[in-house]
Order: sequence, then structure tokens, then C-alpha cells
Amino acid sequence: MSTERPHSVSVAGVIVDDQGRALLIERRDNGHWEPPGGVLEREETIPEALQREVLEETGIKIALPATLTGVYKNMTGLIVSLVFRCEAADGTPTTGDETRALRWATREEVTELADEAYAIRVLDALNATTPPAVRAHDGVKLV
Repeated sequence: MSTERPHSVSVAGVIVDDQGRALLIERRDNGHWEPPGGVLEREETIPEALQREVLEETGIKIALPATLTGVYKNMTGLIVSLVFRCEAADGTPTTGDETRALRWATREEVTELADEAYAIRVLDALNATTPPAVRAHDGVKLV
């Protein structure tokens, strides 16, 4: 039996407005800008987790199904993240327990605000490439 720590699975939702901007959150715990998201709970499906995390962190209910735009592995944190391009169905962007600020960001602003490992997720979602992007990073930089 292996004593290695298992991987976690997380989801993130890149909500895109009709001007082609992405909604980013500034996290309360580390001050980083990134798309809303988090780790799946044990009994949750992927769409349920995506909808819950985006709602908790932004106050926005997203329309399902959402489009998978990338799969990312944090090689140091051992987290596999599934990132989806989303459309807002209801709600108004609001801060909460986990979110210090929210901002609609252009492609250029995304690269200025977010670490490379998170900016690429948003850019991949804005580009909505087919098939989805598959990338690895160390938590900050792509590897």
C-alpha cells in the first residue's frame, strides 16, 4: 500500500460576459486573482460542484451544461483541476466569505492580475479550444 498523498480534484468556472471578459475573484485567503472554484465534495458530481463553487464565490448561478475547456495538474499541490467556460443564468456578482473582490477582466487584464498557472486557465476558456487544453504547472508557472 502506497503512503503517497492522493490527488484532489477541483473545478473552476470561467464566466464570460457578452463583451468577452472573464469574471475573476480575488481570494480572501491568499489575495490571488483567479476564476471561482474549489475542491469537489465526496458525494458531489462535477456539475454540482461547479455550480456550488461559482455560486458561493460570486453569487452567480451558472447555466448547465458548461463547456470543459481545460484539465490542469498542479504538480506540487497534487490537484487536478477541470476548468469550464460558463454562462451566467441568474444573480449579481457579490463578494462573500471566500471572495475579497470581483472583477470583469479582459485578456490583457487577466495576464496582469493572475499568476501564469491561473491566467492560462482563463485564457484557454476564453479561447474555448477544441479539444480542451491539458497542461501542468507548479502552482505558479507552467511546466
